[in-house]
Amino acid sequence: MLPKSLGPDFTKLWIASTVSNAGDGVTLAAGPLLLASLTSDPALIAGAVFVQQLPWLLFSLLSGAAVDRVDRRRLVVVVDLARGLVIAGLAGAVWAGAGSIAVVYAALFLLGTGKTLADNASNALIPDVVAEGDLPRANARLVTVFLLGNQLGGPPLGAYLFAAVAALPFGLDAASFVVAAALIASTRTAPIKSAPAEKRPLRAEIGEGLRWLWRHRVLRMLALSLCLMNLTLTGTMAIYVLYARERLGLGEAGFGLLLSATAIGGIPGSALASSLVNRWGATTLMRVGLVIETLTHLSLAVARSAWHAGVTLVLFGVHAVVWSVITRSVRQREVPADLRGRVNSVYLLLSIGGSALGALAGGVVARDLGVTAPFWMAFGLMALLTTVAWKGFGAVDQTTKAGRSAWS
Repeated sequence: MLPKSLGPDFTKLWIASTVSNAGDGVTLAAGPLLLASLTSDPALIAGAVFVQQLPWLLFSLLSGAAVDRVDRRRLVVVVDLARGLVIAGLAGAVWAGAGSIAVVYAALFLLGTGKTLADNASNALIPDVVAEGDLPRANARLVTVFLLGNQLGGPPLGAYLFAAVAALPFGLDAASFVVAAALIASTRTAPIKSAPAEKRPLRAEIGEGLRWLWRHRVLRMLALSLCLMNLTLTGTMAIYVLYARERLGLGEAGFGLLLSATAIGGIPGSALASSLVNRWGATTLMRVGLVIETLTHLSLAVARSAWHAGVTLVLFGVHAVVWSVITRSVRQREVPADLRGRVNSVYLLLSIGGSALGALAGGVVARDLGVTAPFWMAFGLMALLTTVAWKGFGAVDQTTKAGRSAWS
């Protein structure tokens, strides 16, 4: 049960996130399985991830400016309903036997475009409904439901439903968007963010967000680091369905379980994040995280059994959640309220833009050099990042000290 201090509006946002993440987790497994049933080309399968992430490269900065101009709550509701309609259309196409690669790509591009608005607005809403001191706890709970729904429960269910009726997981995801939209619409105290009385050119507002992030030493370093980390991680994840089948010998159900392994480690990670930061400090944890992420790619590159890969991903999950809780809380605390949308859009442009480029590169590398090649590429790049960023991460503790009591 959530602490009363987080308030009823956060509770509704939390439940909406739970429902939406469960639906997305179902599609997380069903989507690659659908593509693998249509083609065995690694570049085409990885290309689907690139298409879904491409809107972040094209529209992220515009979306950030929009989030700072409109009512964020209403924006999330409208976008969730629109995304529900898109995924329902994909379910209908699959049911009718018309689920071609072109149709899947089109649906993913539209979903990704909506995500640039919804994710940014949702993240900006959190500091509006909880006190600053509650941000780490609120983020830890949001990460927990992401793990339980998107990573742990959703993928095995999605794989099972796809094997039974291919269209069913996509229909379930569509319904989850509608339910989440209804819950968010029912919130009452989330402030309405209206446009300023004197509107400035969109270009000037976007530039203000760019400059603010670039001048903030810690957030700039975190954004650039996460860009490379996501490039390497997504370069491997984009071909997981082929890696699981060809390298580990897993079927559809095994692939769904493999996707859940990260969540198994993430659940204790989310529970322990606050106490770990209090005991060891953010700098130490993030430096250890760099090492863990580097060794994760090495371990997966040499793995030949599902158990080896699964244990590796469980350990990776602990690091991933601790890292997420730290960076999200620092970002929400440091960025002024009227700049959240624009600054977050720059941060997300770098982080998810790295994912888009990684998916594109991973598919090409896997097609030309084999399914383990993206893992070796990721290991080398992460080793380089760890060496370069190690000293700079010392500044993270200086930023978190002002809010260290918030981790208690």
